Amino acid sequence: MSFTLHDLEQRVRERAEASPDVSYTRKLLDRGIGHCSKKLGEEAIETVLAATSEDRERLISETADLLYHLLVVLKARDVTLDDVEAELAQRQRQSGLDEKASRKGG
Repeated sequence: MSFTLHDLEQRVRERAEASPDVSYTRKLLDRGIGHCSKKLGEEAIETVLAATSEDRERLISETADLLYHLLVVLKARDVTLDDVEAELAQRQRQSGLDEKASRKGG
């Protein structure tokens, strides 16, 4: 069975339209971008901790949480995976070091 980030993004979009009585996603979004961003940060920290001191399964689980919360933040800001992929495609036109250096001045 295949499940992609685009599938998860679609699920987030669908759950964003549901009642907060049945949708954790809707509850997050109703609390605003600040709350959604805080949850993303918490998940990022948990993922880092799992990567450095826990087993593979825990890292996989925390990464799944991180990706979900990232997609919720993107939804809250009306950014799609297609938008992010377009940015990544643009960055492929130069080396990673050159791309990183170009962002330091911006």
